[in-house]
Amino acid sequence: MKLTSPRGTKDILPDEISLWHEIEQVSRDLFDRYNFDEIRTPIFESTELFTRGIGDNTDIVEKEMYTFEDKGGRSLTLRPEGTASIVRSYLEHNLEHTQTHTKFYYSGPMFRYERPQAGRFRQFHQIGVEHLNTTDPISDAEVIALGIHIFDELGLPDLSVTINSVGCPTCRPVIEERIKQFLGDSITKLCGDCQRRYNEQPLRILDCKKETCRNYLSGMKDIRSSHCQECRDHFEAVLEYLDVLGVEFNIDPKLVRGLDYYTRTTFEIVSNKLGAQNALCGGGRYDYLVESLGGKHTPAVGFAFGEERTVMLLKDLVETYENALKVYMIPLGQPQRCKCFVLENNLRRAGVKCELGTTDNLKAQFKKADRMKAQYVLIFGEEEAERNIGILKNMKTGEQTEVPITKLEKTIKGL
Repeated sequence: MKLTSPRGTKDILPDEISLWHEIEQVSRDLFDRYNFDEIRTPIFESTELFTRGIGDNTDIVEKEMYTFEDKGGRSLTLRPEGTASIVRSYLEHNLEHTQTHTKFYYSGPMFRYERPQAGRFRQFHQIGVEHLNTTDPISDAEVIALGIHIFDELGLPDLSVTINSVGCPTCRPVIEERIKQFLGDSITKLCGDCQRRYNEQPLRILDCKKETCRNYLSGMKDIRSSHCQECRDHFEAVLEYLDVLGVEFNIDPKLVRGLDYYTRTTFEIVSNKLGAQNALCGGGRYDYLVESLGGKHTPAVGFAFGEERTVMLLKDLVETYENALKVYMIPLGQPQRCKCFVLENNLRRAGVKCELGTTDNLKAQFKKADRMKAQYVLIFGEEEAERNIGILKNMKTGEQTEVPITKLEKTIKGL
């Protein structure tokens, strides 16, 4: 009998491993730039960590965890997400006092027993960040901006931010009571999960993905009308900081996500190319998780994104560029990169499809240009900048010519 990988798992083969490396390297570089330090936690943890941290009544804990007893009779669980493990490590090692700052990132496999589908597996890989011990709404905006920065650096198109605020312990009871009042006796028209959540977690009803339930809830008043003043002020500040950065966003009053620990800000970065399961990255604020796991009150915010879905988009991107790219620019040094950024923008406005290299490694950039089937490569280093010229190489013939920067657009359009 031929052996195959277990259902819901996959081998990462050589033909796509370079995409995984690129995602991980870009993420690490940006995490360092944003001053996040790495933590690596065990793949399995005490089951209690997740039942207390994620919530007894969540789908993850009730239906999706891989839980087993070891030979000592201890209940252990393969980690279904990364945040609870980071918080456990934060508390266990007293990182608040031993580290100069409390901004962390992680990566690795997670495990959930759920129905496999495009971009969703039972073993999947996440990359995430956690900023602990901060109440400042600028921290919420920072992690959102960081997520967008990663995907921008990877060159992923057609992304948008969806955001909401789910309130805090002060106003959450008011929100939940208004949800129950809205549903009233009509709760029987919703699915079994929503009926069960009616008494236990009415806010989670908004997270239901079944079309019948979502259509029925469409007439419900925005939950933000029930926010306390502090939650309103916090959310408005987050939106203001996003505006300052030029981040476009959509407010979805039903975005609550599937974990009990979220408070106030919740958000997703979604792709228009992923179909129904369009969330590429998700996160939010969790001001009481540390406290629920035995620590003092420690507000925090973070996000996680799936590598499998990101790889799916990158593979589509490479296929698109293979047939379309005219010029691949290789700037050598940051000043030259700024200049090439302007040139790239001008060429695109002139109707030329082009792409900007991301590192100073000339050999690596030529390989990437070749993989993208670029017709021409423009090399622009310090010497070229001093002479205000670029070296234009025909990737098919290998011929190189010097082109004055002032005539670059005209030259390329004439090729």
